[in-house]
Amino acid sequence: MSGTDSTKNMIAEGPAIILVEPQLGENIGMVARAMANFGLKELRLVHPRDGWPSERARAASSGADHVIDAVTVFDTLEAAMADLRFVYATTARQRDMLKPVEGPGEAVLKLRSMYRQGTPCGVLFGRERWGLENEEVALADAIITFPVNPGFASLNIAQAVLLMSYEWMKTRHEGDGGDEAAFRAPEAATATKQDLVSLLTHLETALDEAGYFYPAEKREKMLLNLRNIFTHAGLKEQEIRTLRGVIASLERRWQRGRDPA
Repeated sequence: MSGTDSTKNMIAEGPAIILVEPQLGENIGMVARAMANFGLKELRLVHPRDGWPSERARAASSGADHVIDAVTVFDTLEAAMADLRFVYATTARQRDMLKPVEGPGEAVLKLRSMYRQGTPCGVLFGRERWGLENEEVALADAIITFPVNPGFASLNIAQAVLLMSYEWMKTRHEGDGGDEAAFRAPEAATATKQDLVSLLTHLETALDEAGYFYPAEKREKMLLNLRNIFTHAGLKEQEIRTLRGVIASLERRWQRGRDPA
């Protein structure tokens, strides 16, 4: 059933929807349709299995051409979220991570607030068969989980995006008025994910040089814990620069200690 009406104003806004390694073009198209139904416009794909563009995706989108035409494709998740300053990861199963866990309604209120402030943000959705890997969830600032039947918690990717998109549309007119505070704290830009990944790469290199990752078999777990610590902190741009400077200073000190001169 098509509900497109060219005489009506098209709502196209909101956070980026990021699909990690989606498999079928039909699923991507149904995601685009769900987004268009509820006013979301920006769809990013990370390494789609069957490539892009996809005529099957366009057909399944039922006329959501403005979403399909604007799709951007990335080789890695890090690249797909590099310009974003806050990212939610959606997951149906419990993760052993110290991250805020919220329902879709609570999360969308925060996304709406960030969007109104001009903060680039996004929501990650995982693969059709097994969702997101722990390393991918670790790059997000918080987790969204859906209140589904615990005995049957199987949502396909289009259903999950539809639920988030519906919650987004519900908040469109919330917070239009209300009292203003007498003063506000100085605003500081949250670091982009590209800045955060660069910090983590710098830190990992320095810790490798210092012999921190011992024993070697625990390296990946230790790295995951570090990623979660820094992602959870919600670092600002200035804080990232400060930490990079601290690491560089320690690297110079270690280098002087190794220099025979």
